[in-house]
Amino acid sequence: MTPETWHGPIARDLVGDNAPSVRSGDDPALYGSAVIEPLEPAEVRSHRTFVLRYTAGKLGLDDTGAIRVAFRMVTDAGKPQTDDPAKAGYVTATCTGGGRIVLSIGPHGQRPWNRTVTAQLRGGYLSEGDTITIVFGDTSQGSPGMLMQTFAEGGYELRVSTDVQATGNFLPLDEQFSLPVVAGKAAVWKAVLPTLRRPGEPFHLGLKAEDAWGNPTNIASGQIELVPSLKVEGLPAPFAYAPSDRSVVIEGLTVQEEGVLTIKMLVDGQEAAEAGPLVIKASNVAGFWGDLHGQTGETVGVNSIESYFDFARNKAFLEVSAHQGNDFQINTKFWAKLNDITAEVDEPGRFTVFPGYEWSGNTAIGGDHNVFFRTEGRQIRRCSHALLEDRSEMDTDAHTLTDLYRSLEEEDCVIYAHVGGRYANIHYDHDARLETAVEVHSAWGTFEWILTDGFPLGRRVGVVANSDGHKGRPGASYPGSSEFGAYGGLTCFLTNRNDRDAIFEAQRRRHHYATTGCRMHMDVSVEIPGGGTLFERNPDAVPDTPTHAVGKAMMGDIVQTAADEVEVSFEVLAHAGIERIELRNGTEVLEVLRPYGTADLGNRVRVVWGGAEYRGRGRDTSWRGRAAFSEAMITGFETINQWNQERLLQQAGVHGVVFDTITTGNFTGFDAWLEGEGGTLDIATGLGDMSLNVDDIGLEDQVLEAGGLERKLRVFRLPGERLGREIKATRTVKLSEAGDNPLWICVTTEDGYQAWSSPVYLFR
Repeated sequence: MTPETWHGPIARDLVGDNAPSVRSGDDPALYGSAVIEPLEPAEVRSHRTFVLRYTAGKLGLDDTGAIRVAFRMVTDAGKPQTDDPAKAGYVTATCTGGGRIVLSIGPHGQRPWNRTVTAQLRGGYLSEGDTITIVFGDTSQGSPGMLMQTFAEGGYELRVSTDVQATGNFLPLDEQFSLPVVAGKAAVWKAVLPTLRRPGEPFHLGLKAEDAWGNPTNIASGQIELVPSLKVEGLPAPFAYAPSDRSVVIEGLTVQEEGVLTIKMLVDGQEAAEAGPLVIKASNVAGFWGDLHGQTGETVGVNSIESYFDFARNKAFLEVSAHQGNDFQINTKFWAKLNDITAEVDEPGRFTVFPGYEWSGNTAIGGDHNVFFRTEGRQIRRCSHALLEDRSEMDTDAHTLTDLYRSLEEEDCVIYAHVGGRYANIHYDHDARLETAVEVHSAWGTFEWILTDGFPLGRRVGVVANSDGHKGRPGASYPGSSEFGAYGGLTCFLTNRNDRDAIFEAQRRRHHYATTGCRMHMDVSVEIPGGGTLFERNPDAVPDTPTHAVGKAMMGDIVQTAADEVEVSFEVLAHAGIERIELRNGTEVLEVLRPYGTADLGNRVRVVWGGAEYRGRGRDTSWRGRAAFSEAMITGFETINQWNQERLLQQAGVHGVVFDTITTGNFTGFDAWLEGEGGTLDIATGLGDMSLNVDDIGLEDQVLEAGGLERKLRVFRLPGERLGREIKATRTVKLSEAGDNPLWICVTTEDGYQAWSSPVYLFR
């Protein structure tokens, strides 16, 4: 795919939206025409001015009639405003003919076009040929212009509609107006490897430069030298970085000997990034990274389906992907195109792609669930036709989750429970044959509860994370400056090869783990004294599932055993220092492991806060406040998970930190390196205050509980130097006699990422 394939707006007949079903006539000349200038490429977070000139058609425009300009809901561009001519986003309007123009700003449209500017005529009328001129970002009185969004887009569209007869029925004009929004200059370099391969097994290395908002950019150059820790066959000699489209992928690399591979990326002789760790070892499985959940401009997001899969493979360097549009917005034509494209880009052995969609029923009837088909050409079973004018497939709808399960019982598919705007209601229904996993993290936040709420119900599901990004950037989905408050997640599938059959089997056996967006190596296994019986499928749902006598289980396995206790072993190698690993049995934390102890603690104090308001759409929690050290001085300062650069989180003087941030189940915060002893740390927030003696801050968390859903602020001490990146451990775990023992780990890294293994489900 070339960059040109995704420039321009999405074809209207592919977008599931509800245009007016009636019109005054079919001749476009009746409604007038428009021109918008200039439509030249705009850099992310720059300011631009657009001038729209509308010319009335044969019907003219009646008193209280209007034209409307709509922008897609998925944007973090600055909002238009009419109140302050010196501030960004100032909009003005004038007209010829009689009357005057009154502007109104608001969400007057409907999904996905619900950011609107309406120019209504009052006190007169327009005849054919009269004009309305709207200036978006009018700089004549000091405004810098319209603030562009933080993410690149092939066709940032301004949709113009008219209500020429003052009926309140806005009809889109035939013309489509759009401009490219392009990445800025390079701010950071990235080098990406997978995390687990066998000796001699091929892998790829991805290289790119990203701008300050995470967009891969062509505005980067330099002499690249790659320095590996092991001998890599196929690694190129030094070369000039000049990508044709924002990244470089080096395919077909191999390492013949066991070991841990990292590759340092030098740019003009200076280390700019490090890829890895990639563990090379003889194993029954390799690890293949995927993001299976995102949307594009054909539904509620932006950018095209073609650019989406190109980004996944060649910009985020994924090995597994899928598209998941809201079903009530997937029209018949786009469903057919999506299936054509997944068949085209699926590349067994390198890039596995599934057709699928997001069943988007309300939480009351089951909530969001992701559906992935093994093959193309399957019937989409929508929750409704809420935004679809074509009613020809209404009899195929599955209105409740129970209906969905029933309609898919003979299909070759798997389902994930998802937490988005409509969170999955795991108490409503569950089909263990189809629903293999729950999504614990996405751009919407972090949701361990979607897994742990299921333990008392006897659910045996795996753990996945995806982006649910709406910006067309699967696998590297930054939240920008929008309501999405977290970086998108990733899933590592553990299987012997990368194709649809193998990935489906990994899903059905829960052989995978999830992260909040990093790539780390994780291995979790359980030695079972006396052995046990492994079930290939959940025996509660598939009583005749094949079984095997085993003495060892891997993550995701379901095993019945007579053993009283087992040996849990885990190995984690991360891209950054490991802050902690929690070993858990269900919701109980059995032990917290760290690569350091009390004697290693230094002058670094970590303050983090997180959680959510509640499970639903309005889960965002605002954390505003200040932290102040009364005596010790801050000599070093780093933020943690500060994804939105325009939210306040910074050092204030030598004693303080100020913040105004959002969490959505995830966490954010800072590290402060201190000089001096004694005194207090006083933290004031709108959700509660805490005061600690600095000398009393140690290894264990000191916690301020702040209500809501797992909402809390934590303070603890760390070593002053960087933490170790590897932990290997074995622990004896006593099994409960009743019910399941879901044994799993949660990893937190020094730079704020998290990862979760799918549980090993042991029962007596």
